[in-house]
Amino acid sequence: MPKSRVVVDGPSNLGLRPPTPGTVPGCYKLAGALRDEGFVARIGAEDAGCVTPPRYDRGDWKPGDGVFNAGAIATYSVKLADRLGTLFDQGRFVVLLGGECSNLLGPALALKRRGRYGVVYLDGHSDFRTVDNSPYVGAAGGEALALVTGRGQDELIDLESRGPYVRDLDAALLGIREDDEYAGDVRAAGIPVWPALAIIDDPGAAAAGVLAQLERDELDGFWVHLDVDILDGAVMPAVDSPDPGGLDHAHLEALLRPLLASDQCAGIDIGIFDPDLDPDARYAKELTNTLVAALT
Repeated sequence: MPKSRVVVDGPSNLGLRPPTPGTVPGCYKLAGALRDEGFVARIGAEDAGCVTPPRYDRGDWKPGDGVFNAGAIATYSVKLADRLGTLFDQGRFVVLLGGECSNLLGPALALKRRGRYGVVYLDGHSDFRTVDNSPYVGAAGGEALALVTGRGQDELIDLESRGPYVRDLDAALLGIREDDEYAGDVRAAGIPVWPALAIIDDPGAAAAGVLAQLERDELDGFWVHLDVDILDGAVMPAVDSPDPGGLDHAHLEALLRPLLASDQCAGIDIGIFDPDLDPDARYAKELTNTLVAALT
């Protein structure tokens, strides 16, 4: 029997740079924008409320100081893991509406408390920046795949002494552009990569390849992370880093549908869509339609 669905809001913007000086990233409004399109009812889900994040405040952070908002992200990740863990224990399929990519730390920690889980990382960027391949780190959203696989600042990669939350061989990266700066480091770690162009050629084959990797006996399941900048910048410009060469909505639906239908899938987090960049709600409507189609 399919798991019953619950929707949780995780409206954290703690891991993104300010879009302009003195402002805060608008992706914390993602959940509200999708709810305005009837998302919760349209996927037949129960509303499991909101996990409220700490204030976005970089203080006097400067390059070289490490990850900004790191303490707040760590605190929030544990809080989020506590809420989601209760839902996992009830056997629910969780849809987490972000937020930005460091939100992945919450479900990753919650699942690590319960066993060995993989992650399917759907993103237009590899988010594998570390002090080993970059002059400095800063925005945790650009380091999220590195963080969940144990690379980065101690206070984020080893919460409750449980790091890494995901082993390299239990991760998959899909949707990056051909010129991604850190793709070589991801491949060197042994994490399989499906670039956007390969997915565009055959989304079903990409999904099948991921499932062949992650639907195996030693894994208790997997989580799907979706950064909507996996979509082409012309299709989805309402993100912080819209780039050409990405998927369209039909590709994304075809990719998501088999992943989310797997008995092994514990849930999905959705992030980076910024309603501040979508004043007439056009892109919120299109994104909601795609997610509803993939989930139903």
